[in-house]
Amino acid sequence: MVLYGNAWQNDYLRYGVDFGILEGEGIAIVTRDGEATLYLDDPFEADRASVECDDITIVVCKDIVRDVAAKINSFDNSNIAAAPQRHLPYGLAQLRQKHNIADATVILDHLLMVKAEEELQAVRRAARLADEGYAVFRDAAQIGVEDYALIAQIEAFFRANGVDDNFMIIGVGGPEMRGMAPPSGKKLKAGDLVTTELTPCIDGYYVQICRTLVVGPPNEAQQKAFSLYHEAMIAGIDKVAPGVSASDIAKAENDVFRKYGLGDYVTSEYTRVRGHGLGLFPDTKPHILEGVETTIEQGMLLIVHPNTYHPEVGYMVLGDSLIVGPDGAEVLTTTPRELFSVPQTRSAS
Repeated sequence: MVLYGNAWQNDYLRYGVDFGILEGEGIAIVTRDGEATLYLDDPFEADRASVECDDITIVVCKDIVRDVAAKINSFDNSNIAAAPQRHLPYGLAQLRQKHNIADATVILDHLLMVKAEEELQAVRRAARLADEGYAVFRDAAQIGVEDYALIAQIEAFFRANGVDDNFMIIGVGGPEMRGMAPPSGKKLKAGDLVTTELTPCIDGYYVQICRTLVVGPPNEAQQKAFSLYHEAMIAGIDKVAPGVSASDIAKAENDVFRKYGLGDYVTSEYTRVRGHGLGLFPDTKPHILEGVETTIEQGMLLIVHPNTYHPEVGYMVLGDSLIVGPDGAEVLTTTPRELFSVPQTRSAS
């Protein structure tokens, strides 16, 4: 098995050799008997891997594609598979026909989606920190604070508590706010919605929480809109069970918006997904969308979040991570499902 990873998406690679790459590219070859060789093009990454992964062979490469191709060419008539096929470097993709390299992406996708109990232990620790991180976020959100300063406080908290990584985006504003993005220096002002998703990572596993707060007391339109999102999230979570499809969950969420005449706002023009899988990557399969017929299985880790634009108040988010249990959802994040409010006057500190 040939597994590729880079600093952006390393879940397939990490599943095979338990190494989270931070710089450059990595390719692992795992043989039928379980022996693993990790090829890296960054010597500093190789030094780290030699400490963290003492049970595998580490090879530093000046030309990683050439060296891995040479190894593949030495396999003669062995059965070879690769994942993810879509990210395989061109120089290796050229070998597919010569060696009849099979696409193992679907096999690895299933292994990544359905978690073993050892994986779920890390997931539960990450969920606890997601809740604690949002409490820090809420306390740090004050009028006049710039969005990147707010994020800096969350990052400091997470790093001090053993979080490996955190995928985080933020939105600040009113009806003009169409989504979330990296910080841009916007200052929080009275009446703003402040949205975020926090995705802390423990031992390689990500868990996410999505919440919305208002600077100052929420107005009637904001409260009314939030109740819709709350209803939609509950509908989605209630639908989660082994045997349903990802499409079933998305439809349960979207039908709430349709019921209130807001069906246009669950389309791709205003939103991306109604949730997604989590694990060794912060946004993985299955994607919770109508038309995605992936069967939900016990042991999957998902977030259900009806995040989208609302025409009266702007972009709102609400989402909880959960493990699919034998009879339904085991919700992991425990932060109250409410539209939070923070004082619109700067604190004395």
